[in-house]
Amino acid sequence: MKNVALTICSLALFLFCAMPVALAQGASRGPDPTTVRDPELEKESKHNLEVARHYFKLKKAYRAAIGRCEEIIAGNPNFARIDEVLYIAGASSLYLSQNRGKQAPTLAADKLRDDAREYWSRLVNEFPNSDFRERAENELRSLGGLKPKDQKAEGAKQ
Repeated sequence: MKNVALTICSLALFLFCAMPVALAQGASRGPDPTTVRDPELEKESKHNLEVARHYFKLKKAYRAAIGRCEEIIAGNPNFARIDEVLYIAGASSLYLSQNRGKQAPTLAADKLRDDAREYWSRLVNEFPNSDFRERAENELRSLGGLKPKDQKAEGAKQ
């Protein structure tokens, strides 16, 4: 019994001493908060994506599709399907700039093309393994290629 108590005390002392060293060396304190997803927020975002798809594919209501996509981008930037959201937002913006679809654009064609380029550039830069990347790259060629990264934003991050 005495040996068991001594072993437990030794183990506790070791852990007590080793813990600060492990934490100082960068041991994780849990999952990375940028990848932890709230199940309710994911469910809401998935619903908004389904509605955006419906507006985009079936209704040709591109302004409405952009609205749903923007809601997801603003409210859940870590959404599991954010790459698809960016693709739909980019395509909707481009189609509106071309006066396609059933809704009239409310922004100038140049602004809409710039928005499309922004969405697709973000998709290509941030999601290199996305199923939508190749399509976005193909579309970007007609818009002048990838949009240059904002130097001011880059400087503020450093």
